[in-house]
Amino acid sequence: MKIATWNVNSIRIRLPTLLEWLKQAAPDVVLLQETKVVDEAFPSLEIGGLGYNIALNGQKTYNGVAILAKRPIAVETKQLPGDAQDVEARYIEAIVDGLRIASVYVPQGTDSTGPRFAFKLRYYQRLRDHLRSLLAQEDPFVVGGDWNVAPDPDDVFDPAALDGTLCYHPDERRGFRTIMHLGVIDALKALNPAPHQYSWWDYRGGAWPKNQGMRIDHLILSPQAADKLQASGIDRGPRALEKASDHTPVWCELTP
Repeated sequence: MKIATWNVNSIRIRLPTLLEWLKQAAPDVVLLQETKVVDEAFPSLEIGGLGYNIALNGQKTYNGVAILAKRPIAVETKQLPGDAQDVEARYIEAIVDGLRIASVYVPQGTDSTGPRFAFKLRYYQRLRDHLRSLLAQEDPFVVGGDWNVAPDPDDVFDPAALDGTLCYHPDERRGFRTIMHLGVIDALKALNPAPHQYSWWDYRGGAWPKNQGMRIDHLILSPQAADKLQASGIDRGPRALEKASDHTPVWCELTP
């Protein structure tokens, strides 16, 4: 099973690129973030025409997550536990072919001092608590998406200059580490430990041609899923295309 995660940064703008990539890469499961449309406006006909079932948690203009799969999708929840007041469309969890799979879009935070940053840090705590409960069930799971954090110095192009900024703030990295300390596995790093592999490049300042990026998109596996991990990587191809998302797909392959 090939599983990929991709923050498309508006499904309307990125649809032609997404459709072509689905044809070429042929992933079995795709986790999308920042679709930025309500469920009724999602291009289900076009994507379904390529053989994908679709599960949605959409929102107008902002956020929005989805799961695409070539097998049936049984949605478990569209709400990350831990905050009844959180109505943002940032999470969807389902069962696909016996594997629990979730697409997550962690808040960016706006700045490192305001309430949105505090919301982001609480979001990591909620993810930690939820993954702890899933680990107790001892079933395989994959939680993938835009986590909006580069965990280590090797995951950013200039750690000294970026330290303390959004997506590379010590508090964000600490929040992510508390999740990893549960015993889950980073699919990319488990098989590809080389430094400076990025999944996001700013639109500004020529970041893409200069390869000034960050690795903020992750596929996180339970030990039971990691036992089946065969391959993983980052597909840089879509980032080089015209009207590209600022993110590019991250993928892994699991044996049946």
